[in-house]
Amino acid sequence: MIVGWEEYKKIVEKLAIEVHKNYEPTVLIGIMRGAAPIIDILSRILKLPIAYIVIQSYSGKGLEDQQGQLMFAREISSLADNKDFNKVLLIDDLSDTGLTLNKSIEWLKNYGPTKDYIKEVKTACLWKKKSSKFEPDFCSIRLSSDPWIVQPTEHYEELSLEELIERNK
Repeated sequence: MIVGWEEYKKIVEKLAIEVHKNYEPTVLIGIMRGAAPIIDILSRILKLPIAYIVIQSYSGKGLEDQQGQLMFAREISSLADNKDFNKVLLIDDLSDTGLTLNKSIEWLKNYGPTKDYIKEVKTACLWKKKSSKFEPDFCSIRLSSDPWIVQPTEHYEELSLEELIERNK
């Protein structure tokens, strides 16, 4: 399933409307990298402070916190005040298996600097795959299958810098 920029923007806007009608978050937390373009758009629409959590699938020795098969960065990256973390909207691009969102909620609730300020965590994503065991609070599209979703930024992963330079001469 290939998603272009116009369709992508409409899916994010649909999510913004759903959140606006049903929740009043005080901060948006994006799970990187997938949530980066989503949280950028949502923060501009909803006029909210943002934060980022960097997570990778664990594949070797590292100093980061390990939880399940995921590796979490040591810190949340944000300029939001601690008080802004009262009502969190945790955002990812999709709920594939649900592991990342489940583990992220658990990690957030135990994250030292903000854990005493968090009263509520709700989740949002653009797509929920059929086989996902996680039910997001807000979701633009609930799929009836488990397609591979090619998002608008993914082509950069297969594009070399040399090709980019050549294309932009």
